[in-house]
Amino acid sequence: MIAMGVDPGTAITGYAFLEERNSRLWVLEYGVVRSRPTDPLPQRLEKIHRELRQLMETYSPAALALESIFYAQFARSALVLGHARGAIMVAAHSLGIPVTEYAPRLVKKAAVGRGGASKEQVAALMKTHLQLRELPKPADAADALAIAFCHLQHARRQALVLSTKKSKRMPA
Repeated sequence: MIAMGVDPGTAITGYAFLEERNSRLWVLEYGVVRSRPTDPLPQRLEKIHRELRQLMETYSPAALALESIFYAQFARSALVLGHARGAIMVAAHSLGIPVTEYAPRLVKKAAVGRGGASKEQVAALMKTHLQLRELPKPADAADALAIAFCHLQHARRQALVLSTKKSKRMPA
């Protein structure tokens, strides 16, 4: 199963593709889509949509995991972030890729073991969990790895729960 994790932003959007194969996680690719903050918002959104859609077409993920909106100090920041999230969701939906959202605290808990972890701790644990040679950079890409990692952990737990329920229903 290939999962795509995305840390949305209008200036920098982090992305990552992880594959779970033979009970191991493999990093297929991670990085960022950069847009100039001086470009008009529609142009930045189109670039995010186009580049992430191309990556989705290349890797054909079974799911896209996206960080849910967190509390923003400024309403305008939350609104602009919502536009980026929408462009990403449309790209996934247009390819038939289901979207799952995770709260930032849940992503940090999956990656580090506690919901209040710093970005540096998330990057360090992603390096360890995914056996990377160096810290994933920039932080947006490390966050995208953590989001994909969180999704695969969640999917693994759900599969375990479903298999347990099925085995309990089977007659002996």
